[in-house]
Amino acid sequence: MSGSDEDLAAAWGAETEEAAAGAMPVQAHRDLNQAEIDSLLGFDNRRADGESRSGMQKIISSGLVSYDRLPMLEIVFDRLVRIMSTSLRNFTSDNVEVSIDDIASLRFGDYLNSIPLPAMLAVFKAEEWDNYGLMVVDSAMIYSIVDVLLGGRRGTAAMRIEGRPYTTIERTLVERMIQVVLADLTASFDPLCPVTFRFERLEVNPRFAAVSRLSNAAVLVPLRIEMEDRGGRLELLLPYATLEPVRELLLQQFMGEKFGRDSIWETHLAEELWNTDIDLAVVLDEQVMRLSDVLALQPGSRILLGCGPGASVQLRCGATPLYEGKVGRRKNRIAVRIDRDLPRPQPMER
Repeated sequence: MSGSDEDLAAAWGAETEEAAAGAMPVQAHRDLNQAEIDSLLGFDNRRADGESRSGMQKIISSGLVSYDRLPMLEIVFDRLVRIMSTSLRNFTSDNVEVSIDDIASLRFGDYLNSIPLPAMLAVFKAEEWDNYGLMVVDSAMIYSIVDVLLGGRRGTAAMRIEGRPYTTIERTLVERMIQVVLADLTASFDPLCPVTFRFERLEVNPRFAAVSRLSNAAVLVPLRIEMEDRGGRLELLLPYATLEPVRELLLQQFMGEKFGRDSIWETHLAEELWNTDIDLAVVLDEQVMRLSDVLALQPGSRILLGCGPGASVQLRCGATPLYEGKVGRRKNRIAVRIDRDLPRPQPMER
């Protein structure tokens, strides 16, 4: 036995040495850098403009709310396109075509930094929502509308003079167009909820048109306006804070949708309520007693009721008085004859 044990121990020791000789060397501990972390998490470190961006910045920038969560908003702006096509034709006496590009969600500060200048920025207020929005008219649209309203010939592109401030006439004409667009925007929201968009001021510097925090999310609606060979772009920017009062309405899939309500279930519930059993209590008398008198009551004690023969009594359901009647007898049973309904207590207004 001893010999066999020694042979087994020698064989085991030989296998252990061979395994140790063929094993891979253990690598020393090393910290990962930011590029390796981003690669493991699947982040792209390069933006479209070639500037590098860390994984944490990618996470922060991707935390925006998509406008797809407000499906009714797209219907409202489709209605705006149809209304604007008619109103701008009447305003310019020209053939005007309005189209909408992809609606997008972005941060307010990112949009202000991306506005191509020169441009006019109109700040407007939603009266009923008590918040603000932004309308941006690019230079091509400004010179096109000025050329059309001042009688420019059709078929000729509007002449643009860059590098100078806008004149009073140009600002006045553009302001008139903005008033028309805001009136159309008001009409577009009317089927959903009544709101009035009122023009506040006209700015040419984006820093003076900050109507929301730079980090807040907003909905951008780019509109392209074509007037034969002339035209330009007009962009509407509505912060999510402005749309918050009507967020429940904008979540609807179609106009008139009512969340949390089902007509079939309501009808079934109403039918079942008619078959519900309730307890009615006939109150013969109410007395106020001292606590010492209540504690002194013993089996056999008598409490005299103040309800005499022919006196009116109340019928209550819980604490709610429903009817008033008189106590009597019918077929050797005590009965109550209802004489009149009692007024129901009105719920307190908040």
